[in-house]
Amino acid sequence: MQSSRYVMIAAAGLFTHAFAAPAFAEKQGGILHVLHRDSPPSMSIHEEATISTTMPMMGVFNNLVMFDPKEKQNKLSNVVPDLADSWAWDASNTKLTFQLHPGVRWHDGKPFTAKDVQCTWNKLTGKDPDDFRKNPRGIWWQNLADVIIRGDLEVTFVLKRPQPSILALFASGYTPVYPCHVSTKDMRIGPIGTGPFKFVEFKANEYIKVSKNPQYWKAGRPSLDGIEYTIIASRSTAVLAFLAGNGDMSFPYDWSIPIANDVKNQAASARCARPWLWRSTARRSWIS
Repeated sequence: MQSSRYVMIAAAGLFTHAFAAPAFAEKQGGILHVLHRDSPPSMSIHEEATISTTMPMMGVFNNLVMFDPKEKQNKLSNVVPDLADSWAWDASNTKLTFQLHPGVRWHDGKPFTAKDVQCTWNKLTGKDPDDFRKNPRGIWWQNLADVIIRGDLEVTFVLKRPQPSILALFASGYTPVYPCHVSTKDMRIGPIGTGPFKFVEFKANEYIKVSKNPQYWKAGRPSLDGIEYTIIASRSTAVLAFLAGNGDMSFPYDWSIPIANDVKNQAASARCARPWLWRSTARRSWIS
């Protein structure tokens, strides 16, 4: 990792589940060590409610679309392709069709197809027998009537009534596409994705590890060899760990401004960032 280390600071009164990391230098290789505030119940983004799962797992997955990570504000005009190369509404504005990127594979080598998209949303809407044990954002999809696939690379979402804003829900970091061939139970403990990082291991109250996906379908990514999240629930203990050089980055928005100023005074290499937050849902991962 580069010599500078990062402290992410919560702006008073603006704490949400959103985050954006500072701009790291584009260097190849190395392990990023992040101090994580919590031991998540599982590794399944769709079954958990907070950034404690979403942050370490977003890099394991892809969305259909995502908010452009280069933009400071999330809005519909900043939605860019991810697993979907393009999308279009029909004349009634009740059918949204995605054209999917060809040649994408899951981490276990199986091909990604429109069937995986259909399965994911069937689970979210309770239409799949292997549905989610917990579904904290199921209400997001109450306007979804059906998901229709045409071949391996086209999928249409049929809505009960027009809802242009639904594209923002697809772009959220809470909305990855899951594989149809892996059970929801297995996704809680050993998630399989299409993303730039592969899940390696989760040891409750100790760490979460992901490693570089050498076959990632976006050329040249990721830059890192892996990310290791050390779970330290105590803020004071996390501060001491950072001062001792045991972390490259603090958990986003977990430290107050006075704490960060104190850390800066004690660690000359620390770089403190105070992001002003602009929305309430986690964005697609900056680490891809």
